[in-house]
Amino acid sequence: MTTLERSIVRRRPVAQRGDRASALLVHGLLIIFAIIAIAPILIVVLNSFKGTMGIFNAPFALPAADTFTLKGYSDVLTDGNFLLNYRNSILVTVSTIALTVVLGTGAAWALVEYKVRISPIVTGFFIVGIMLPIRLGTVPLLKTMISWHLIDTLLALVLVYTAMQIPLAVALMMTYFRSVPTELKEAARMDGAGEFRTLGIALPLVRPGIAAVASITMLPVWNDLWFPLIFAPSEQNQTVTLGVQQFVGQFQSNYPALLAALTLGAVPLIVLFIVLSRQFIQGLSAGYGK
Repeated sequence: MTTLERSIVRRRPVAQRGDRASALLVHGLLIIFAIIAIAPILIVVLNSFKGTMGIFNAPFALPAADTFTLKGYSDVLTDGNFLLNYRNSILVTVSTIALTVVLGTGAAWALVEYKVRISPIVTGFFIVGIMLPIRLGTVPLLKTMISWHLIDTLLALVLVYTAMQIPLAVALMMTYFRSVPTELKEAARMDGAGEFRTLGIALPLVRPGIAAVASITMLPVWNDLWFPLIFAPSEQNQTVTLGVQQFVGQFQSNYPALLAALTLGAVPLIVLFIVLSRQFIQGLSAGYGK
């Protein structure tokens, strides 16, 4: 063995120890960040099973025999209109997801497949729509909904949320449609397939993008408080985020019910993440990286 080979053999364990140390450091930081992110959620969930005194006396303790109670959940289900609010949120969110996926997919397909002069301009408008917050147009939107006689309706929320989410959906789906092999689309057209049939053939290849669009659409729609407060403030049309406010009063608040409502409101998001977590991460990483 030459001197150079002996030197390489001696350096290899040192390099391996350095790689192991850096990997441990990275994993340690990730664990710390995960704890910081999950801890507030766990505190809310644990305190939802306590009474008011248990929440204030030991907010970080587990529910014990003397503090455990389901009164918060009982109040949520019996007092107020939380179940109606839950139904409204589901209707608005599901309708927005369906419209966003259908319209965003169709627009992205047209912008990728049809090379016309205005395609770059239209694409630019969608990019601008991603950068501009739609809340800046609250007053014009309110005037529009009043003129259309849609104020204080769930349809107003669906239309606003769909307009808010379409730009990002189009931008994301365009990256996926560009990755569909051109030979596949040309072969379908040569076999006599129309545009809708060709789009149907391409859709299975862009399923991660559709899952990502559905996920990023649900999160802001379900959690939004601004537009429900303005466009659907009545008790019959309130969503979950707005309905939670009924447990907070000026002089007295039902904290167990408030925490229980927050916990129940997060259930659909948790289910969505469990079901679509792989497609969501794959869709976002692949879509933004293309």
